[in-house]
Amino acid sequence: MAAGHHFSLFIAGEWRAGRGSPMAVADPATGETLYEMSACHSKDTAEAIIAAEQGLKLWRSTAAWTRADMLHAIANVMQERTEEAARQITLEAGKPIAQSRREWALSVDQFRWYAEEARRIYGRIVESRAPGGRIEVLHEPVGIVAAFTAWNFPAVLIARKVAPALAAGCAVILRPSSEVPGPASVMIDCMRQAGLPAGVVNLVIGPTSETYQPLMASPSVRKVSLTGSTAVGQHMIRDAAATMKRMSMELGGNAPMIVFGDADVEKVLDVAVPTKFANAGQVCVTPDRFFIHDSLHDAFVDGFAKRAKALKLGHGLDEATQMGPLINERRRASIESIIADATAKGGTLRAGGGRPADHNHGFFFEPTVISDLPDDARAFSEENFGPIAAITRFTTSEDVYARANAGGFGLSAYVFTRDSSRIREAVASIESGMVGVNSFALAAAEAPFGGIKDSGMGREGGSEGIHDYLNVKLSQITL
Repeated sequence: MAAGHHFSLFIAGEWRAGRGSPMAVADPATGETLYEMSACHSKDTAEAIIAAEQGLKLWRSTAAWTRADMLHAIANVMQERTEEAARQITLEAGKPIAQSRREWALSVDQFRWYAEEARRIYGRIVESRAPGGRIEVLHEPVGIVAAFTAWNFPAVLIARKVAPALAAGCAVILRPSSEVPGPASVMIDCMRQAGLPAGVVNLVIGPTSETYQPLMASPSVRKVSLTGSTAVGQHMIRDAAATMKRMSMELGGNAPMIVFGDADVEKVLDVAVPTKFANAGQVCVTPDRFFIHDSLHDAFVDGFAKRAKALKLGHGLDEATQMGPLINERRRASIESIIADATAKGGTLRAGGGRPADHNHGFFFEPTVISDLPDDARAFSEENFGPIAAITRFTTSEDVYARANAGGFGLSAYVFTRDSSRIREAVASIESGMVGVNSFALAAAEAPFGGIKDSGMGREGGSEGIHDYLNVKLSQITL
């Protein structure tokens, strides 16, 4: 069962239709409607808040080991429903099915990891200055969490929020992107199937005015977690101020990738090309700005362009597809605008740059490689969030670090070199929440994922991830 095909909302342990207007969910590979569903009304959101209040009372008093067992049970059900979930991800988000399976596996990992972290919410005892006294430091669930997720990873973005929240003893109201509600519905249904108590997790889907605004205005919602754009995050921070909600957010990125002169070009291309064009480049941590040492630049550009041209585009359900479509026409128009700016500023198209002639349906765009770009081109200065590899050259490490750190983003960065001293120098010099060295593997359940500066605050994953869902309580006890 793909729950999103039959239900809109999950409130108080039950699937139900929303009171709002019908909304259509489309396949970006064809542009055709997959199904229609009834959207949420503000009355539904109000009922979700009441349900979460009841669920919180039960769940926060549930023993940590029992919560851990439940998270493992959810992971078991999710694992059994992998093919169903992966198909739904591909149909709604457009990514190749192998990438969808990988995303669902990473989502299962989040529940496994936080099942164990639930058992390890440590406090501490500090010796008191008062005679016969002691200081106890405890951790308690922050309360009801409103989780808002983007469309580009419609499963793992949810798991990164819901799993630690449940581990901490919080109740959750999830509001996923309206463009990709199906994967959220499947995951929530896995929680229902596993036996999660009613009200602990609730799902609302619909317009901002009917979902976001009531959640942000409610004093019962004590914590907000967002994956989205920097502009949305800034707006949300302002809205949260009225009720002093805790905030964590993973926002935009514009990742630099630095390839030093001692790197093996072919090995770098082996991993960089499939990473850049995964999910059609619609990945917040994907490399956007390629800084290539002058000695390797021409070989790197030629190799990148050749491999980009060879990628197979198609519907994600075709196992042979290597890159699917963009999510919608707005995204494609934005990519075309960025490319027009790049060529106007002297950039040279080495591959792609347009709509593929053999894909007249859906929102496909060619894997694109541009070289000879100035740093003020939009492909360098903005997050392009699409299949654009913007390449430039550098000569000195001091210069490339300054250029890599330019701009407000600080989510991820990548360095390729075989020099151990340069590795340490690069990690210390780059202003970013995450740095991959000869690797793009940053998004693992056991590792803290997140950025600095305009790229957000807080961390998802790792032992650090649960702390955003816990309040610290001090007790000074004198006997």
